[in-house]
Amino acid sequence: MTIVVGYVSTKEGRAALDRAVEEAKLRGRRLVVVHSDRGGSGFTGDNAASQEATLQGVRDDLAGSGIDVDVRGLVRGKEPAEDLIAVAEETDAELIVIGLRRRTPVGKLILGSNAQRVLLDAPCPVLAVKADA
Repeated sequence: MTIVVGYVSTKEGRAALDRAVEEAKLRGRRLVVVHSDRGGSGFTGDNAASQEATLQGVRDDLAGSGIDVDVRGLVRGKEPAEDLIAVAEETDAELIVIGLRRRTPVGKLILGSNAQRVLLDAPCPVLAVKADA
């Protein structure tokens, strides 16, 4: 069994990662960190280098955590919610941890909500974490 966390380089992403590490330690579980990018024609070599630097930073931060960690950078043309759900199913996750940010109603309407999609479609419980203000 694993814990899956969606990670982006924001305060919300960091809050989710920190809580996921706590949960993995508490439960004695493996942690799978997922950083999802839709890719496409706008995804350049610079984007790939930036993503890899971000993922290496996460690996370095978690190296001494005492837990088994798998850090994945996914560029598959999917929405982040789809990637998180797919990894949760693949790893038989017992928990998904996501970070939340406040959005305006218009922002939710236009851009949709990955968090809502994960909450509704996840194959396991979801822990939604707010970042400190």
